[in-house]
Amino acid sequence: MTESKPVLHVGIDLGTSRSSISASNGQRHVVESYVGWPLDMVARKVLKKPVLIGREALDNRPMLDLHRPLEEGLIKDGSEKDEAAVRELLWHLLSLVGVARETRNGMKVRAVVGVPAEALRVNKQNVRKAMQDAVDNLMIVSEPFAVAYGLEALLHTLIIDLGAGTTDFCVMNGRLPAEEDQRTLTQAGDWIDEQLSRLTRERFPDARFSIHMVRTWKEEASFVGATRTPVIVTVPVNGKPTTIDITQEMRQACEGLLPPIVESMLDLLSRVQPDYQEKVRNNIVVSGGTGLIRGLGPRLEQELAAVGGGKVKVVKDPVFVGSDGGLSIALDAPDADWEKLTS
Repeated sequence: MTESKPVLHVGIDLGTSRSSISASNGQRHVVESYVGWPLDMVARKVLKKPVLIGREALDNRPMLDLHRPLEEGLIKDGSEKDEAAVRELLWHLLSLVGVARETRNGMKVRAVVGVPAEALRVNKQNVRKAMQDAVDNLMIVSEPFAVAYGLEALLHTLIIDLGAGTTDFCVMNGRLPAEEDQRTLTQAGDWIDEQLSRLTRERFPDARFSIHMVRTWKEEASFVGATRTPVIVTVPVNGKPTTIDITQEMRQACEGLLPPIVESMLDLLSRVQPDYQEKVRNNIVVSGGTGLIRGLGPRLEQELAAVGGGKVKVVKDPVFVGSDGGLSIALDAPDADWEKLTS
């Protein structure tokens, strides 16, 4: 008789902006999806680390060859440094839940990884490559399905998962979602950042700011519709700290996301069997960091009035929804559903 290894189940939400992990030992962690290597001997002496990950990498970016290796929810293809960055990020997440890099503490690790809904085909091989030697068994699922599973929203539900790189849709019909039940848009949080940056530069050409500053403005003050609170930020103008009002630019950038989301939402609803359309319309769940834009839920409900009305619930604390869902899938999945990665 041989003693079987203990099994650690993990759910991983590999995100463009942030990545989270939830493990069966009760550990949960989230890190910014940035990896950086010291640029030169001076940086190595200052930083005293061969690689920096997450917030530490972001805070020290002038000294680093900094990589954000996930683009529109996908592992960037063809760049050795980006592939290495994803592996470092995954190993870092696993280390946070107690998986030692060399020995894995004698544990068998089973991981469910969420990727954008329409990226399953093109991204599976890259995810497999990144997870090689890190886990024993792997399952790759769509991010909105992982969200639905974690929330137990498995019947007559439309999930809209708004991240940084993609907006993903999934209609849940009480079974595993088929390809036609899912959609992915590349208009998401990063797209808003680009629009807000462009609009602000056009109006304030002498202002100096970075995309990281723009991202912070969005995360703190994004909205659609009316607002009583103006969006005031401080930026250098000709070297002098200057306050500027970007309320209109913020609204325009955020509302630019609405047409493609509404179009995809209504199209997916129209494809639901007629008997169940009303149930699904009244059970729409918005998740993800970009889903926290103020006024988004009520605005989507307004758009649903054209097809008979509906109800939209916004997940208020979406940080671990995807990874918690992945963990739930991992704990429930039968042995036959797992892909073996190690011998």
